[in-house]
Amino acid sequence: MQFEWMQALVIVATSVGAAFLALLGLSVLAPRRRAGLAPAESYLEPIVFLFDEQRLVDATTPARALLDGTPAGQSEWARLSVFLAPRFDDLAQSLAQLAQRGRIELTGREGADALRLTAEDVNGLARITLADPAAEGVGMMVDGLSLRAQELELDQLRQTLDHAPCPIWREDAGGDVIWANRAYAQQAGVLDALTWPLPRLFEPQGANAARLRSIPEGLWFDCHSHAFGPEVLHFALPADATVRAETSLREFVQTLTKTFADLPIGLAIFDRQRQLQMFNPALLDLTHLTPQFLSARPTLFAFLDRLREARMMPEPRDYASWRQQMSALEQASAAGYHTETWSLPNGQTYRVTGRPHPDGAVAFLFEDITSEIGLTRRFRAELEMGQEALDLMPDALAVFLPSGELVLSNTAYGALWGVEPETTLGILTLQDSLGQWRAQCEIEGLSTALRNRAAQGGRGEAVEGTAQMHGGQSLRWRVAPMSGGATLVSFAPAMVAAAPREATVP
Repeated sequence: MQFEWMQALVIVATSVGAAFLALLGLSVLAPRRRAGLAPAESYLEPIVFLFDEQRLVDATTPARALLDGTPAGQSEWARLSVFLAPRFDDLAQSLAQLAQRGRIELTGREGADALRLTAEDVNGLARITLADPAAEGVGMMVDGLSLRAQELELDQLRQTLDHAPCPIWREDAGGDVIWANRAYAQQAGVLDALTWPLPRLFEPQGANAARLRSIPEGLWFDCHSHAFGPEVLHFALPADATVRAETSLREFVQTLTKTFADLPIGLAIFDRQRQLQMFNPALLDLTHLTPQFLSARPTLFAFLDRLREARMMPEPRDYASWRQQMSALEQASAAGYHTETWSLPNGQTYRVTGRPHPDGAVAFLFEDITSEIGLTRRFRAELEMGQEALDLMPDALAVFLPSGELVLSNTAYGALWGVEPETTLGILTLQDSLGQWRAQCEIEGLSTALRNRAAQGGRGEAVEGTAQMHGGQSLRWRVAPMSGGATLVSFAPAMVAAAPREATVP
């Protein structure tokens, strides 16, 4: 009995000792566990700001980290506004009523998972709390290395966009600017004092668009837009140089157009696909084609077909040969300078010139040379008539230029000296002719007369003399000046005086 009592006492003492040791262990380990949870509690610390008017009085660690991610160089209130204004509608108007209402709760514009803002008036100070419903109660631990890599990447992206030379901005469904980089803010003139919403520099053009747009300062930008859900991201690339080049090109084309409009020569320019790109009014007058037809940009062969139908080109023997001839005209014009003369059925004559242009284009010039051809024909007829008159004269005539070149002779001259005018004109010189004369006759004073003529510069009086042919015939030569310094040399049979007859006595 006593043994059982002693056994029970030992069991109780052992149980009490074990319980005491367990409580002691828990009291030692509890602070360590709380210390181990400290980082999570610190990480889950709320985002709270305390403002006196627009001066920051105090803020939690996450709140200060949030301010560090906004553009520097401004007050804490302005930097917080940069973050909140794009995410909450009517933020400034709502916070202005905080003193009257005492407490204001706002929900962001993104939807059910949007941020929530609570503003409270605490003894004249504004206490602003931000909460993310999607993160409440999660209590997850964040890997420090992953968070650091994300923050580094975020910082690099911010630096990249801030140093981008072109304006970049984001608009919501209503067209309000909800984000912009430094170049946009600088172009808008609000870099030193950001205000929300940011002023709109460009009129909305819709998503997936590339438009050339200007801002009030006269600067031009090539804008590219891309839709991301209800929002649109815009890029504005400077295009002043492009606009200036296009303006200069347009002015140059206008100048050329005005110049071409005053030309009497018809102009038609075809591109590398041989479609008409440019023509002037003279082409309408020369070809009698309608402006509607030419404005429709016909092909080269359609243009030539219409000319053929209007009888404004030489009448072909058959259509196949005509097509072959026009193909040869197009190929020759594209390869280099090419000219053809068209004698039209109505009696007119056109000169058609084809010239290659850059990038495979070709230009055709149509010139009415009817009067020129007529003048040339009349001039040729007059020359032939004058030559015929010279050939009918019995005296041998030859005209030499001041350079000594033989430019004109008649049939009597060729027969006298044994030369052919068709083969000697422009080839024989005065010295060559003088050698021929000396070889066939004895010339007295002709060489001296010619030298004197050269010394006098083609001026002076006519000089005459006689020459005796080796065959016995006597010639009378004459050297006379002509206009322009030319010299006329003529040869005529010498007249022999008849002997007087004796009177007969019947």
